[in-house]
Amino acid sequence: MSMEKKEIKDWGETEMQDFLEEEGLEEWNELFKGWFLGLICNFGAYFVYPGASHNRFEHSVGVAHLAGELAKALRSREPTPDIIDDRDILCVQIAGLCHDLGHGPFSHLYDGIFIPKACPEEQWKHEDASVDMFDHLVEENGLKPLMKLYGLNPYGEKENDLKFITEMIQGKPLIEAQDKTSVSSSPQWPYEGRTEEKSFLYEIVANKLNGIDVDKFDYFARDAHHLGMQSNFDHKRFIMLARVCEVNGRKHICSRDKEVGNLYDMFHTRNCLHRRAYQHKTNKIIEIMISEAFLEADEHIEIEGSGGKRLKLSEAKDNMEAYTKLTDQVFERILHPWSSSAELEKARKILERIVSRNLYMFVGETKVCSKVLMSLQPWLHHNLSFFFQKSKLLPTTFSEKIIRVYCKNPKNITLKQAREAFKKWCIDNDYTKPVDGDRLTPSLTPTDQHCTERGDRNCNCHALQWQKF
Repeated sequence: MSMEKKEIKDWGETEMQDFLEEEGLEEWNELFKGWFLGLICNFGAYFVYPGASHNRFEHSVGVAHLAGELAKALRSREPTPDIIDDRDILCVQIAGLCHDLGHGPFSHLYDGIFIPKACPEEQWKHEDASVDMFDHLVEENGLKPLMKLYGLNPYGEKENDLKFITEMIQGKPLIEAQDKTSVSSSPQWPYEGRTEEKSFLYEIVANKLNGIDVDKFDYFARDAHHLGMQSNFDHKRFIMLARVCEVNGRKHICSRDKEVGNLYDMFHTRNCLHRRAYQHKTNKIIEIMISEAFLEADEHIEIEGSGGKRLKLSEAKDNMEAYTKLTDQVFERILHPWSSSAELEKARKILERIVSRNLYMFVGETKVCSKVLMSLQPWLHHNLSFFFQKSKLLPTTFSEKIIRVYCKNPKNITLKQAREAFKKWCIDNDYTKPVDGDRLTPSLTPTDQHCTERGDRNCNCHALQWQKF
């Protein structure tokens, strides 16, 4: 069967397989219309950067396109191009399109702030929900025969395409061999969708080995554009120069040695996006306020799931029929009194403060440690090796651990009193100088010397990690 394609104006002329136009996929279409209302750079950032108003569906289309482009580029430069076939390319495109299906309302706010507070005993991740949602859509819409018509194999045991897609969405991390000199020391292959010979395909959509994947390529470019920021990372150059090489008995996507500057720009772009947008103090205040409103509303909002079961806001994630109905519209449901009950009064008051811009007051912030013993440049040269040496990028981590203080009710305490109390706390606990907005508060704490004086280079203050997004 010839596969029809539809053009989408996103990354230039993006061609996608015409799955969404097939009869019987109403639920799939409705999901894509309503599910991706959460901004990539999140809802709180919209109050700081009103131009950053793109949605997650656009991002997912972009990831699908870039996943296909990278897979095709790797195939075109393979000595044995048959190792990547059309099925593989279509599978990575579907995985890119569906990799964020599991995000709740307002994306990372629901996943990373609300759920850990509402369900502290659970180890829930949106990637798991993405897999559950994908399986739900396939079963509810009877997509297996349709996938078969498009050349995929959803029934196979050796190379099951459905299993392959869900494995790429979930992004189970690969455990590398401990003995780097022995090919036989390669650990047991953890995947079922593809054999170990195609291990590099698992590094395209969600690369848990080093974090360089097309998901980041898309949201870096998209967020930087809508935020009015300059991004120097060139994903087209990375795709052009990427190759598949064997490293310690397993095939990986590797980069040219001259790509070090471009990859440095990628991590620099990520750092800038976090500093200026994702971790912006006003953005985080709004996220905290929305999550507190959700916590207040959790017991009073019911969503109908499969079998007519009524589920709380925090329980909908465990029932895919209910989860498809849980969109960003829950904000409006809480906010407007004519559409909500009196039990939602506390939650509504919090959201009204957001809408009227009566936000929690920012008191200040302090870094956990002021001495960064590791710099990015030495790390790159030490851990980054290239396909001429048959190696890969092994990012450890770089982020700052910051303590921020907000004042919910300035009627009980003035902002000046709160900042003085925070200043005293920083002095007593040997933290760095608190920052008030963009200014250093004068005459405060000395920089912390405890780690460097002890020569303790294993201090947790220096275990800097990129926060995964």
